[in-house]
Amino acid sequence: MSRKKDFVDKAIAAAQEERGVVLVNTGNGKGKSSAAFGVVARALGQGMKVAVVQFVKGRADTGEAAFFREARKVFPDKLFWHITGEGYTWEIQNLPRDVAAARAAWDLASRYLSDPEFGLVVLDEMTYAFKFQWLELSEVLEVLSRRPPMQHVVITGRAAPQELVDAADTVTDMVSVKHAFQAGVKAMPGLDW
Repeated sequence: MSRKKDFVDKAIAAAQEERGVVLVNTGNGKGKSSAAFGVVARALGQGMKVAVVQFVKGRADTGEAAFFREARKVFPDKLFWHITGEGYTWEIQNLPRDVAAARAAWDLASRYLSDPEFGLVVLDEMTYAFKFQWLELSEVLEVLSRRPPMQHVVITGRAAPQELVDAADTVTDMVSVKHAFQAGVKAMPGLDW
């Protein structure tokens, strides 16, 4: 353990740069958005101003939406939560509507990404906007590169494009080993939504 402590202490001493980072939570496993919402709680606990823009999800009855609605009562000037999605594209079956919803979400997100008062911006399920070509990745990467220096960004969703992975500071690929849904267990409130 003393060698481990020495190794960890040296790594901590070497990491001296302070700046905002871009995190990407991607992959087919569960927990991408949940991990991002954990960061939201952590940032609020540190007094940061936080914006969440949900790109695909169109439901206001999820556990996280209910929890953070209550949290807004505690943090009225610190938490801004937007459910901008129209629902999953295979349900909607309306490409122009999907594109318009993604564009509106991006326009909103862009305003937060230019505001230095916001310490954290979460772009939930944004990767679908690239996968289905609702948004241009190059435009998003350009705005991310110009954001305020101390602003953190978390982007979630499956199939993150390689260019986004390359531009990010931290990338987690959630791997699904086993999922109850595959065994016929329906999505359950409090666990899945």
